[in-house]
Amino acid sequence: MWKQIEFCLRGRRNGFHLVTDEILACLPQLPQTGLLNLFIKHTSAALTINENADPDVRIDMKSIFDRLVKEREPYYLHTIEGDDDMPAHAKASIIGPSLTIPISNHRLNLGTWQGIYLCEFRDHPTPRKIVATIAGE
Repeated sequence: MWKQIEFCLRGRRNGFHLVTDEILACLPQLPQTGLLNLFIKHTSAALTINENADPDVRIDMKSIFDRLVKEREPYYLHTIEGDDDMPAHAKASIIGPSLTIPISNHRLNLGTWQGIYLCEFRDHPTPRKIVATIAGE
């Protein structure tokens, strides 16, 4: 069985946001066993899996990426969309646009301390389109 659906995550400000429950609410019942692929249809946001309990991790991740890829560097050519745009593209490329998560017993088979993050790299909240592809039995 293969299913594919598209949905939007609500817009959020620049940062790392735990969205596991929001994503699960958009999905149909998961198969007994399978895989879930999530793909974000944007070049200035990304998806990743990380710590789901301590919100300080999300703050630290934003701090790390803001130091790693700074705004207003003199060598940026792509600047017409604002100071946060080129850094957003670079950060999104570093993390990537998709995740694949195993499904076991009709549930995402994530580790105890794992959750799905929306990594939003633009300053103004924008709904983000996600394509979910479910494969399983």
